[in-house]
Amino acid sequence: MYLPPAFREDRIEVLQGLVREIGLATLVSATPEGGVEITHLPLLLDPEPAPLGTLLGHLARANPHVGALRQAREAVAIFLGPEAYVSPSFYPSKRTHGRVVPTWNYVAVHAIGTPELVEDRAELLDLVRRLTDHHERGRAAPWAVEDAPPDFVAAQLKGIVGLRLRLERIEGKLKLSQNRPVDDRAGVVRGLAASSDPGDLATAAAMRALAPPPPRPPAGGA
Repeated sequence: MYLPPAFREDRIEVLQGLVREIGLATLVSATPEGGVEITHLPLLLDPEPAPLGTLLGHLARANPHVGALRQAREAVAIFLGPEAYVSPSFYPSKRTHGRVVPTWNYVAVHAIGTPELVEDRAELLDLVRRLTDHHERGRAAPWAVEDAPPDFVAAQLKGIVGLRLRLERIEGKLKLSQNRPVDDRAGVVRGLAASSDPGDLATAAAMRALAPPPPRPPAGGA
C-alpha cells in the first residue's frame, strides 16, 4: 500500500482497533497459475500471538479460494473503513486562490500473514462459536450455536473450511485531509457532516477523532 507519511498509521493498537471495528475483510491471495482469488468474509482478531495476532474466519468448502490458500505462502486481508468524496468547495482556500482539486478520504488496513486452513471438526466448531459469540454479544437475546439442532450444525460444518491468518505485517492508511491546512480540514468536516450520506457522516467522525496536528514552531525558532 502506498503510504505517504501524512497518512501512515503505525500504532498496532489503533490498527487492531480498526480491524475489530470494521469486521468485514476482502481476503486476497495468489493462485499457483499466477492469478488471484478474492473472497469477502468477516474475520475475528485473536490477539495471540502478540504483538500482531491472528485473524480467524471460514470459507465455503466449494469456494475455489480454498484450493489457492492450501498452496499460498501469504495472504492479505483488506479492511476498508469510512470513506467519502471530498469536494474542493469544502476548502476555504478555494475562495482564496482556487488551487484545489477533488479527492477521496478513506481509512484502510492491510493485514498480511500466512494462511492455515482448519478442517478438524472440533477446532472448526470452536472457531464458529467464537465468531458467533463475538458478533452476538450485547444483543438482548444473543443467538448461540447450541440453539440450532446438533445434526443441522454438523451438516453446516461439512460445508465450510476454517481459516487462521497469522499476521506478520499490518499496515494502516488514514487519508483524512492531514495534508491540508487546518482551516481546510475543518471545512471538510463541516461539509461532510452536513450530508445525509452515512459514509460522509462516518468519515467526518473519523476526521474529528484524529489527534490535532502539532503546533507550528514560532517564526525564527529552532
